[in-house]
Amino acid sequence: MSRSYTNLLDLAEGNFAALGPGGGGGGRRRSGSFGLKRMSRVMTVPGTLSELDGEDDSEHAATNSVASDVPSSVAGDRVIVVSNQLPVVARRRPDGRGWSFSWDDDSLLLQLRDGIPDEMEVFFVGSLRAEIPVADQEEVSQALLDRFRCAPVFLPDPLNERFYHRFCKRHLWPLFHYMLPFSSSASPSPSSSSSSPSSSSGSGRFDRGAWEAYVLANKFFFEKVVEVINPEDDYVWVHDYHLMALPTFLRRRFNRLRIGFFLHSPFPSSEIYRTLPVREEILKALLNCDLIGFHTFDYARHFLSCCSRMLGIEYQSKRGYIGLDYFGRTVGIKIMPVGVHMGQLKTVLSLPDREWRVSELQQQFEGKTVLLGVDDMDIFKGINLKLLAFENMLRTHPKWQGRAVLVQIANPARGKGKDLEAIQAEIHESCKRINGEFGQSGYSPVVFIDRDVSSVEKIAYYTIAECVVVTAVRDGMNLTPYEYIVCRQGSDSTSEVNGPKKSMLVVSEFIGCSPSLSGAIRVNPWNIEATAEALNEAISMSEQEKHLRHEKHYRYVSTHDVAYWSKSFIQDLERACKDHFRRTCWGIGLGFGFRVVALDPHFTKLNMDSIVMAYERSESRAIFLDYDGTLVPQTSISRTPSAEVLRIINTLCSDRRNKVFLVSGRRRDKLGEWFSSCPDLGIAAEHGYFLRWTRDEEWQTCTQTSDFGWMEMAKPVMNLYTEATDGSYIDPKESALVWHHQDADPGFGSSQAKELLDHLESVLANEPVSVKSGQFIVEVKPQGVSKGVVAEKILVSMKERGKQADFVLCIGDDRSDEDMFENIADTIKKGMVATNTSLFACTVGQKPSKAKFYLDDTFEVVTMLSALADATEPEPETDLTDEFDELAVSVSSVDIDDEQTPSDKLIGG
Repeated sequence: MSRSYTNLLDLAEGNFAALGPGGGGGGRRRSGSFGLKRMSRVMTVPGTLSELDGEDDSEHAATNSVASDVPSSVAGDRVIVVSNQLPVVARRRPDGRGWSFSWDDDSLLLQLRDGIPDEMEVFFVGSLRAEIPVADQEEVSQALLDRFRCAPVFLPDPLNERFYHRFCKRHLWPLFHYMLPFSSSASPSPSSSSSSPSSSSGSGRFDRGAWEAYVLANKFFFEKVVEVINPEDDYVWVHDYHLMALPTFLRRRFNRLRIGFFLHSPFPSSEIYRTLPVREEILKALLNCDLIGFHTFDYARHFLSCCSRMLGIEYQSKRGYIGLDYFGRTVGIKIMPVGVHMGQLKTVLSLPDREWRVSELQQQFEGKTVLLGVDDMDIFKGINLKLLAFENMLRTHPKWQGRAVLVQIANPARGKGKDLEAIQAEIHESCKRINGEFGQSGYSPVVFIDRDVSSVEKIAYYTIAECVVVTAVRDGMNLTPYEYIVCRQGSDSTSEVNGPKKSMLVVSEFIGCSPSLSGAIRVNPWNIEATAEALNEAISMSEQEKHLRHEKHYRYVSTHDVAYWSKSFIQDLERACKDHFRRTCWGIGLGFGFRVVALDPHFTKLNMDSIVMAYERSESRAIFLDYDGTLVPQTSISRTPSAEVLRIINTLCSDRRNKVFLVSGRRRDKLGEWFSSCPDLGIAAEHGYFLRWTRDEEWQTCTQTSDFGWMEMAKPVMNLYTEATDGSYIDPKESALVWHHQDADPGFGSSQAKELLDHLESVLANEPVSVKSGQFIVEVKPQGVSKGVVAEKILVSMKERGKQADFVLCIGDDRSDEDMFENIADTIKKGMVATNTSLFACTVGQKPSKAKFYLDDTFEVVTMLSALADATEPEPETDLTDEFDELAVSVSSVDIDDEQTPSDKLIGG
């Protein structure tokens, strides 16, 4: 196990000594512990997870009672919105007795209710900004539940410090904004580093104690969700990077729960993200969701790239929807930028207070062209870059001296730290320098406002600004440009008063709203000169052009508001979860490696007793065995068969009622060498192109194709891609060519494989071959050759010689074996086997398959075959050779390339 898994188990078991300095802190409330329940390790039987927990922790009796069969407390569906903070403002009453609460109208979580269907209730789970004493928590919880349909989460102060300030803000937030933790100066801390006793807290390097606190805090949120959830009816919508571990906790308890997640920050490229020591744990936790949302395609692409490079999971696009196939579940990827709340903005625009503020500002800046910046005070908003660009514009375009004013509103910093202090000092120095150089009597080129600005005052600034400038070097979404556009449009009552509406935007290409603002001037904020020219262009543009750009933006912003965003997300979440209650789900895995495997309801584990009974009562048996991954593990260094495997195969072959075939993609010389001690074993090599009934017989080709001229066409193409793709190689076989790229860079190898597939299909379009891609391979082989076809032909030959099978066992582990499973499933309908035949198509591992049965690994496969060998009754071999000599003649006379055989259609020709 990795160290992080160990820590998770320590945490789950309440072993807080493992958390390091400050791990317990003052947060040991509730009878001296955090009240954690031990997490069960591995589930090996199907069903709802809560039925298998087995602990009798009285503290969690209420938690355990919430299972899938609990009747709903509300009529119809409900969405539980989980976020770090509730959309509620809590204030202590002036007399000090009790608390008063009100909705936070500026909260996105509150605004998203507008897009939720009327018949669907919205319930909130999250923490409060105010510190609620333990004595008041029960009263506050009841008040919020009754009046606001909210369930507050109360984190102990020491835990909240480690969870929020030390992990979320000092590790995740900088990393997701592309900042690597090289040193203490590279980690923007919202709290003083000296406040923590941990020796690692003073540096920007990974703090494992903070990660453990993050997991523990997510556990608190999970427990609160469990208190209120009805898993059969409710949807859970988790928000932002604070709660990325929560989906794993939820999925462990309710394996069919409908879970959505939306990330409101950027998601970094794989080269940045892979530096996070708990990278795989977080990815796997997110993949326990049904739908994951991002603001832009760039963020989604980075996430998909991380899944590919670190977990080996590829995505597919089906009818416009992007999905990841994760152990039988399809995890949807949603790309939809959030919008503004049009109703709230128009309400503020209609307030009488706005009118006099606008009039006052118009008088203050009369004759001036106002450029406006509205940003949070943090190191990623690029405020100083904006000031430098404005200074450059005044210097290179002197006509704007005395005329252009940059009003910069800096929302008060929500954190503190050396980096923030340094950037604030730099900003103040730039303002002083610019005003000193270009200022005149009654004119200050930079107006810097670093105080709380009310919504009405901010909207008044939007109304009089000629251009809004956003130069953030990295930002998740940033709705400032959207708000500005709506404010420049004005309210409905004043829309025709001031003539055509116009607005201009200069926005960084590194913010989430940039792709949706096609009429904005996009800039690289690091390029001061280019940004300065963009500012000049924006305020120098013709009125008509400004009007056209404004109209285009307003059409988008007004139709893609926050209600549109939430409605679209909920609809996609419903679509992603529509099959939840029709599939069999299995929970497996340890710690954050836990995942739910969703399988067909008829897909079950192969029962040893059942197959032995069927084996014993049958008279004619066909056994088809794959090799790699079936008889030997894929991870095995030595691929030669063990003495036990050889003994079992020889025992099975000794029964005259059995015909055992090894069906593999390997070359015939290697298989013949390895199984030379098995005289009666049949071998189908290279997916059935070469066939041999016994060791002493000659190899047959199961196709009439003898022209391999296409290889001379395919080899140069494959060589071209091999030379261009480091880590790839060609595996030439007698009947096929296989290009491998498992050792290449995952992203580049996958891209090259797609290109090679298209190239080969084009070059070999008129050749009798099929070109297929597989797990890290591209293969070219003759048409009509597959494991399914050869298995079908052997069964037909057995029937024609009076040995019609009434027992068929087929075992394999990869994609090529699926052809075999599919063909064998139809053999009774086609009359190839007896009507009472026992069919056992079995795959290795719990995974989506056309097989009806599975065994967990190669050990179980060998154990099962050993049980069959023990039930075998060896017979004299006198008749066996003669009978199967006749079968060999029969198979060799069958034309596998016959156009009329239905098996050809099953493999596409």
